[in-house]
Formats: sequence, C-alpha cells, structure tokens
Amino acid sequence: MSQQAVAAPEKLDAAVLKVAGVVVLGAIMSILDVTVVSVALPTFQNDFDASYARVAWTMTGYTLALATVIPLAGWAADRFGTKRLYMVALALFTIGSGLCATADSIGQLILYRVLQGLGGGMLMPIGMTIMTRAAGPKRMGRLMAVLGIPMLLGPIGGPILGGWLIDVASWHWIFLINLPIGVVALVYAQMALPKDAPEPSESFDFLGMLMLSPGLALFLYGVSTLPDAGTFADAEVWGPMLVGAALLVGFVIYSFRPRHPLLDLRLFANRNLTIATVTLFVFIIAFMGAGLLFPSYFLQVRGESTLTAGLLMAPQGIGAMLTMPLAGTLADRVPVGRTVPFALALIVLGFFSFTQVGPDTSYVLLCGSLFVMGLGMGGTMMPIMTSALRTLKAHDVARGSTLVNILQQIGGSVGAAVMSVILTNELNGSREIPGATDPVTGKPVTEAGLAIASQQKPELLQQFPVPSQLIERGLDFAAQSFASTFWVAFALVVLTFIPAAFLSRRREQPRPLDGPQGEETRTPVVIH
Repeated sequence: MSQQAVAAPEKLDAAVLKVAGVVVLGAIMSILDVTVVSVALPTFQNDFDASYARVAWTMTGYTLALATVIPLAGWAADRFGTKRLYMVALALFTIGSGLCATADSIGQLILYRVLQGLGGGMLMPIGMTIMTRAAGPKRMGRLMAVLGIPMLLGPIGGPILGGWLIDVASWHWIFLINLPIGVVALVYAQMALPKDAPEPSESFDFLGMLMLSPGLALFLYGVSTLPDAGTFADAEVWGPMLVGAALLVGFVIYSFRPRHPLLDLRLFANRNLTIATVTLFVFIIAFMGAGLLFPSYFLQVRGESTLTAGLLMAPQGIGAMLTMPLAGTLADRVPVGRTVPFALALIVLGFFSFTQVGPDTSYVLLCGSLFVMGLGMGGTMMPIMTSALRTLKAHDVARGSTLVNILQQIGGSVGAAVMSVILTNELNGSREIPGATDPVTGKPVTEAGLAIASQQKPELLQQFPVPSQLIERGLDFAAQSFASTFWVAFALVVLTFIPAAFLSRRREQPRPLDGPQGEETRTPVVIH
C-alpha cells in the first residue's frame, strides 16, 4: 500500500467537512440555548410575575427532556436512520424555539422548553454518530477539534448574546434567533447528509423511560413548590415527591431485569466508573445549580443590564477554554486521580468569594474568581468522564456513555431545582413592608423584593418613593440570601473531594476496542 493511500484517511476532505458543518450548526443551536437562557431568568420573573424557583423550571424542564431522549437517540438512529432522525430533531428544536417566543405564561414557556429539549437532546448524540460514520475512527480527533469550537465558545458567547438580545429587543429573541439557523441547518442537512440505511436495532426500554422521567419531574416539582407552600405538610409538596420517589425506586429495582435497560445500573460493578460518576454527579449538582445564580446576582442585586451580566460571566468561559484542551491531553498521560483534585481546588478557591458577596463586592474580585473557577471546571468534567469510560469493555462503552450523560443531565436538573428553591426560600425570609401589597398577586411586599425590583426597574422608586435606608437594607438581605445559597453549593463542591480522593492514581490501560482491521472504535464522549 502506498504512503499516499495510508495518509489519505487522516485528512478531512470536503465531503466530511460538509457533514461536520451540519453537526456544528446543530451544536451551536443546542449548546448556546442552554447558556443563553441563564441570563434571562430574572427577566422571566418580572414578565411572568413568578418566583425564582418557578422560572428555574425553564432550565430544569429542558435538561430533564435532554436526559429523556439521550438513550432514545441510539435506538431510534438504528431504527429510522440518522439523517431522518437528525432532521426531525432539528425541526423539533426549531419549532420548540418558535413556540417559546410565543409563550404568554410561565407554564407555557416551561412546556415549550421541554419540547425544545426533546429535539436538542438528540442533536449531539445523533450528530456524533453521523460524524463517526462519515470520518471513521482515525479522523475523529480532528473532527472533535472542529466540534469543540462551539462547545468552548458556548459558555462565553451564550450569556453575552442572550444579554444583548434582551437589552436591545426582548427575551423573545433569545428563542427567535434559532428560527433562521434552524431553517438553514435543515436545508443544509437535506443536501449534505448521506441517505439513510435503517437496520434492525435492539429493543428499547419504554417502561423504564416511563418510570424515570416522570419520577424525576414529579419529585423535583414537589421540591420546587416548597417555598410557595411554606411546609412539607402541604399536599402539593409531599404528594408529587412521594409519587416521584416511588417511581424512581421502582425504576432502580426494575432496571436489573431487562437485557437492554434504559440505564444499565449493572455497570456500577465497575469501581472506576462508580467513583467517577459519583464525583461528577455531586460536582454538577453544585456547580451547575449555582451557575444559574451568578448572572441573577449581577442582575438583581447589582442592578446591571442583561448584556453587562453576560459580559461579567465571560471570564468563566475563558478560563474553561484555556484548560479544557490541556486537560484532555493530560487525561491520556496522567491518572485523573492526580489532576482532578487540583482542578477542584481551583474551583473551591474561586467559589469562596461568592459565599462572601454583598451589594457592592468588587467586580475585579468576582470576575477573577469566575476565571479561576473556569480554569478548574475545564480540568474537571472531561477528565472525570474519560476516566469513567476508560476501563469498560468494548460492548459496555456505549451503554456507559449513555449512563454518564444521562446522570450529568439529571445532576444539572437537580442542581437547578435545589439551588433555586434555597434562594427563593432565603429571599422569602425578608422583612415585610407594613401596608404594602403586590397589586398583581395581592401578597405582602418584602424589603428584599422591593429592593430587587428597584434595581431592575428604577422608575418604580419615582412612582412610589421609599426611604433609601429601606432599599439598602433590602439589598443587603438579598445579597445575604445569595451568599447563603452559594454556601450550600460551596459545601457540595468541597464534598466532591471525598469521592475524588478514590479516583485512580495509577495509569489505567484502556480496553482494546477492536473495529475493522483493528481500528479503534471508542465511542466519543461529548458533554452537552
């Protein structure tokens, strides 16, 4: 065989780059949509007159939908074909985006976000399957570098784009912007993707899906209603929690019976995967949950515009962009047990500043802290996920990847729900203003509530003059509420050191995954 023939597969030819372009467009839509919405939560609170715990369901519902369709994607790709399914996912995401822009209640917006998430959850795994088949295993490294661009830029560009659109137009445009991109992506996919060749696939665990997804949704819904109900004794709190918990317990018991369960919990017999997954799960609950609160602090306590809040979040994305490629390289050479604790230490160091926030904390300190946290985040998530899958047998890698990705989305959902509930509960403890009631809800107005409203709508103080001392006291209480919530997340990040201490400190040899002619066919791991 000539040297030219051997070298050819290493190059990305025009046909492969056309396919990669389709997947990158889908990735941009899906990844940006998660980060864009993070700066819009306080805006949703104002426009829909809802609590923070309620509007956080625009994120919780989206990530739960992602978790639902991740295991469905592989089965459906074989059953219906990758091109057809990818275009359905694009259409579903685009239609969901358009519907989100038409929502006139928080309930409608949450419902449409779930629809959007059902499409978005399939874009990444199906896109990776399409790229793997088009390029072959030898060129996946180069293609992953192409796909890594939106993955790295999303955390930086998302909050800035979302803030700018809300400032110059309205929150509706953070969803409307997906419509032209979605239409272009659909036309592009029709032209560039190869024809489908559906084939018989293994059975899908629909019963498991019908227990896991509703169980999580009901349990988290019960938790999120706690601040409004005020007590666990309220039926709206304990009722959904009890039913949800029963479904989750039933799912765990049932999952050991099918040959192809929704989540293969038998994989937890692998010590390496178990430790890595527990570490990642605890970390994501803390970091992703608190991550939603960072822009809210800038908006509600500091009175910044949404664009400024997005710009203030950029240092975190820049930090992650710097360390993620390095961490990926080190993961193949240095045991994760020797690198992840140092990355976690950076996160703890940066996080501590937010446990001390007040109404006038230095932006230099906070932005520097976000940058340090970003450095740590880039060195944490990808190495842990790589460690989780490295020692699995060939036929277990796909199931292991599904398990880790679903638990990642569940962790994000739990984190968003729990942190928003804690913050809402803290803010509800503010002192009430005698004789003042909200004209819409009829509920008493608190000092913290008025202070936050005045920061976002200064004209309120011209219409209803109140003593400046009251506003200052309300802002102090609001900042303290954020700090208390950050303390909970900080404690969880510190807790992550316990499972991280058991991560492998010796170099694990990956299992050989033999494909055609001995080529490595390891399933690529993608953080959504």
